[in-house]
Amino acid sequence: MDPFYEVFAGWARKTSLDSAIKSFTGRLSRDELESYVQEYRKQVTGVISGGPPIIHGPREPWYAGPNASADVYWPALERFIRVDLAWPDGRVSTLDSSSNKVIAYTPRPNESDWDSKGLVVGYVQSGKTTNFTAVIAKAADVGYKFVIVLSGIHNGLRKQTQERLDEQLHKLTPTKWKQLTNADGDFRAPTMQSTALLHVDDSGVILAVVKKNAAVLKRLDKWLQPAVKQRALNDVPTLIIDDEADQASVETRIINPLIRGIIAKLPKSTYIGYTATPFANILIDPAAGDLYPKDFILNLPEPEGYFGTERIFGRDVVEGDEANGVDLDGSNMVRIIPHEDVDDVRPSGKSAAQVFLPSIPPTLDLALTWFVLATAARRARGDKGHATMLIHTSVKTDIHDQFRGPLSAFVSGLAKKWETGDPTAVQRLSSQWQAETSLVTSATFGLAPLTFEDVRPFVGEVLGKCRVVIDNFRSDDRLDYSEDGQVAIAVGGNTLSRGLTLEGLTVSYFVRAAGAYDTLLQMARWFGFRFGYEDLPRIWMTEELRQWFRHLATVEREIRLDIDRYESEDLTPTEFGVRIRTHPTLRITAKMGAAIPAYASYGGRRVQTRYFRTRDEDWLLRNVDAADGLLSRVRTKGIEPRTLDSGSVVFENVDADDVLSFLDSYSVHPDSPDLDVDLIGKYVAKQRRRGSLDMWNLAVMAAKPGSERGTVRLGGLDFGRIVRSQLKVDGVERSDIKTLMSKDHRAVDFLDQSEARKMSENSLMDARDKNPDVRSKGLILLYPIDPMSEPDPANSKSRDPLDARADVIGVALVFPGSANDDSKVSQTYVSVDLTDAEIESEDDELVALVGSDG
Repeated sequence: MDPFYEVFAGWARKTSLDSAIKSFTGRLSRDELESYVQEYRKQVTGVISGGPPIIHGPREPWYAGPNASADVYWPALERFIRVDLAWPDGRVSTLDSSSNKVIAYTPRPNESDWDSKGLVVGYVQSGKTTNFTAVIAKAADVGYKFVIVLSGIHNGLRKQTQERLDEQLHKLTPTKWKQLTNADGDFRAPTMQSTALLHVDDSGVILAVVKKNAAVLKRLDKWLQPAVKQRALNDVPTLIIDDEADQASVETRIINPLIRGIIAKLPKSTYIGYTATPFANILIDPAAGDLYPKDFILNLPEPEGYFGTERIFGRDVVEGDEANGVDLDGSNMVRIIPHEDVDDVRPSGKSAAQVFLPSIPPTLDLALTWFVLATAARRARGDKGHATMLIHTSVKTDIHDQFRGPLSAFVSGLAKKWETGDPTAVQRLSSQWQAETSLVTSATFGLAPLTFEDVRPFVGEVLGKCRVVIDNFRSDDRLDYSEDGQVAIAVGGNTLSRGLTLEGLTVSYFVRAAGAYDTLLQMARWFGFRFGYEDLPRIWMTEELRQWFRHLATVEREIRLDIDRYESEDLTPTEFGVRIRTHPTLRITAKMGAAIPAYASYGGRRVQTRYFRTRDEDWLLRNVDAADGLLSRVRTKGIEPRTLDSGSVVFENVDADDVLSFLDSYSVHPDSPDLDVDLIGKYVAKQRRRGSLDMWNLAVMAAKPGSERGTVRLGGLDFGRIVRSQLKVDGVERSDIKTLMSKDHRAVDFLDQSEARKMSENSLMDARDKNPDVRSKGLILLYPIDPMSEPDPANSKSRDPLDARADVIGVALVFPGSANDDSKVSQTYVSVDLTDAEIESEDDELVALVGSDG
């Protein structure tokens, strides 16, 4: 890069492009200056067009990326990440582009007074700290002079964050930072007054890492007072990073006003919340002058190699997902804890808690021995890193303390048996190794396989180092990773449930129920990176919790899709609220703010059955009768099918009354809110009054006659059965096939399927709306499913046979039109009320000058 261009770009970044042009006019030829201007604009465009999705307000992006000739902080951090942390180029590039985009939508430091608020949405344990460290470094490079990091509510997380920033910022450029806090001490008013310390010069950037604690924030607020009085803050661009921004910051009686009070004292402040659970943040009342992210909401990408909700638990189908794909099934790392074992590790009520003594039930026994085996396997691979097991059964500290005895006795007992070569113990661990490694193979993750004989020499060493740690707000015991190769079984509650990284977390035993999305997700410390031992993590939990986490994976996916869609439609955070899917049992968050129902339309959607009562023969047969009745009525009216090459058939121009009559007689599993027959009936009625959905096409998605799976007779015709296997589950009274239909099925009544398979979901929707023969028709699809439905061998690790007691009939509905139409009937989502939100525009300044009457 031309070094003189770097000087020009540095000036443009520090002031403005117009200022740089004026300053360099006469010093450069006209052609040179024009090429510099074009290059700078190209770089800004590259920043905003690359990186993760963002919805933002009217502020024009300005940041052209790091400047090699002027920057100090980011180049030092980048070198550390590449060399010391040995990050691959792709991961560094992702961090660079995402942090560039955050800076691009923050105010330029030389602007006049501002109050900017943004939100960065990441994933639990996914590297959010590294992202905001990069943002801090780049903010310091462009002229921010004061950085406040609000780091959770517990000392452990604050200390962990301080140590990370010390290592990745202060130690890399030690003369450039003025530290107000350190690893051993939260904020205490320094001896130097704020008016002097905050004096703007080139000697560095002030950094404070503080807990969201009333006493600490009051001290910071008080320390700032003299600087406010003497207007010493007027030229101090300030960046406030709120880590775990949904915790304590939103709708709290003391902490929220203190944070807002500190922001109010800073004439140039950019507040950026970071969280993996943004539910409370995106429901803040934007009209209340609070912390609503009015300026931007950015989606951090899921990092490569990350174990998150979807990868572990799978998720429900959303638009565009394919039938029977393995990508949404989740892993095979979850083990189910039966109810009888839960009673051994968690009291059943408040009165029981006072006398409760935990024991080691069979599933906890398995979890403990697998932790020993998995850690030994890591040692066999040459991995000497920390290894942690999490036991989270209750929030009550008394119960945590009661676990020390049984767990210590278990470890010491197993250690003695192993030392003496007890054949029963050896055989038991050998059998467990064989069973678990057959369910999750090392080859799946490109790792070398290990036999039990490879692992066996390291078991005694692991047992000898293993210690039980009771970590809660009352205990003196704490997880301490300061010495290499720690092996710890950690029992705790809230201190282990948010922000804090459990190093080398391999096994989790989790039965603590939570009533809200955000609480539940944050307690799931098993998310993160497991480089070199991706095949070894396991989670023991109840089936109910497994289903809840699967639902949360769907919620997370839809939130991110909303942000993607709003970015493409150029909507701002004050024009359209991000929607959050509700759950019949769980609350979204305790802090519902300005939440209102977000009515969903069936327009343009396809909905489908995925849950079946395969053990209930009467239930299944009633649905067969319902399908038989529908086809009989259709054929009685003289409508005969058109047969497709695949074996499926299509009946055209079926009366809506026949479709609705079928839906009334068809039993939908109660866990399928999208297929609420009453809501569908109301929607169809509204559309029929507008001249749409009076007629439907009916497709029976059958196999070709003569298939080995046999046929089912419906409406006097024989239809070949298809296969839909179920996800592997334990002890559940429903079968989950995950996805019934493929996206191309939404066009089966008017497009050749080989052509439809090549088209995107949006293209298929557009094709339906543009086709005069079907654009006002609905499409109902029936799927005659083989009761046995053996899974494909490639999916046998994640799926079981359906094993139903009778024929299974799946149903899908495809609606024409747009999801934005006003025939909205469902309340399965909420979003923020933006009625009174102040929406800025480029005309605001003109309106303010001339008055609202023009």
